[in-house]
Amino acid sequence: MIHIIGGGLAGSEAAWQAASRGVSVTLYEMRPERPTPVHHTDQLAELVCSNSFRADKVENAVGLLKAEMRRLDSLVMRAADATRVPAGSALAVDRVRFAQVITAALEDAPQVTIKRTEVPDLARAGDVREPVIVATGPLTSPSLSEAVSALVGREHLYFYDAISPIVLADSIDEDIVFRASRWGRDSPEVAVDDEHPGVRCAVGAQGDGDYLNCPMTADEYRRFFQALIGAELATVHEIDRERFFEGCLPIEVMARRGEDTLRFGPMKPVGLVDPRTGRRPYAVVQLRQDTLAGDHFSLVGFQTQLKWGEQKRVLRLIPGLEHAEFVRFGMIHRNTYINGPTALRPTWQCTQDPSVLFAGQISGVEGYVESAASGLIAGLNAAALARGDLPQAPPRETAIGALGHYVSHANPSNYQPSNIAFGLIPVPEGAPRRRADRRRAVAEHALARIDEWRATLPPVSTAYAHAPALLS
Repeated sequence: MIHIIGGGLAGSEAAWQAASRGVSVTLYEMRPERPTPVHHTDQLAELVCSNSFRADKVENAVGLLKAEMRRLDSLVMRAADATRVPAGSALAVDRVRFAQVITAALEDAPQVTIKRTEVPDLARAGDVREPVIVATGPLTSPSLSEAVSALVGREHLYFYDAISPIVLADSIDEDIVFRASRWGRDSPEVAVDDEHPGVRCAVGAQGDGDYLNCPMTADEYRRFFQALIGAELATVHEIDRERFFEGCLPIEVMARRGEDTLRFGPMKPVGLVDPRTGRRPYAVVQLRQDTLAGDHFSLVGFQTQLKWGEQKRVLRLIPGLEHAEFVRFGMIHRNTYINGPTALRPTWQCTQDPSVLFAGQISGVEGYVESAASGLIAGLNAAALARGDLPQAPPRETAIGALGHYVSHANPSNYQPSNIAFGLIPVPEGAPRRRADRRRAVAEHALARIDEWRATLPPVSTAYAHAPALLS
């Protein structure tokens, strides 16, 4: 028996991996008994920020990580593939159906028991001789945080994360926005970027491309920028000093770094041509489909901590969103995570107590895929402990192995959660010098190594290999 505290992406993946290898699992999820400020349902693996799992090609590090997880029988990847929505070369999901699929799969899974109750401390998670995985995510309760702090021997680090707004599709002005994917990806009709001759860009004819684009002139952008930097922020309690993750900065934080910062970030216009003018806009706000029905769209990269009334006022200055109806406003929340290099092994075991494992954002990773990947390995290794076997880390030459190596070997004095990146994965000997070719070589080597490693694992039982709930 193993005990898993937290039913998010990491906890759900860990439960699936352990149970599918024949080990009984008790999964504790405090919702709905105790709600959180950012969750809206009682479903497992609810996505509270973006609905995107980012790039899905192996030439991108997170795409490689997903490919490895698919080969390791990941529940999260199977659910994501089953509920994907159009997003160009990225993998995005219908967030409601995704959580429903995960929940149904685990509720139907043999050897998985789900308990809807809060676990206030590690001692109550089960018999101390049985492995425990802490996968409570960025909103770990204060009492459990104190227990974890006592275990790892130092205070938690933290940063603040923000969520993008979502709007109703039928409130978007179709006469202004245009549909296109950047650089003409997934769009058969292309034109030339007037500032980059010879470069193919999406024209954006209706029906082409996977994103809705709100084009801005220079005047419209400057008016939006001034309103943004002058808008009132929501009150965030318990902030001594704000520490935002660089990959998920609120738009107002980026804007204060300079007038053009947003134009080189989430509002960059490169690779897009407005079909009304035949020219590249001065700035662009992209919207990504958030549901399979296509009735909700999220603002890409528009995490924010503005007050809700201010969000409505400022975001309605975006062309095409003048009458936008908001399904959900953006918000900010605290992320709690441990200093991995001082507390974790590459197997995701706690250095101070190897029967306790950590997974997800509390373990010091950033991103949906990375969180699920850590849960995958933690689940396998907790199952190994329960069977009396030795835990093992995946080869460091793989993306999933490199992630575990980073959280356990990075510089502890200035540790910050990280997404997976090719820079974390060792380059095989003799790899080409050209970056694109080198990345392909790294990916090919990583997938070969993950196949070798998978062959050493206990087989997945037939019931889990088919998982009827995933087909519903």
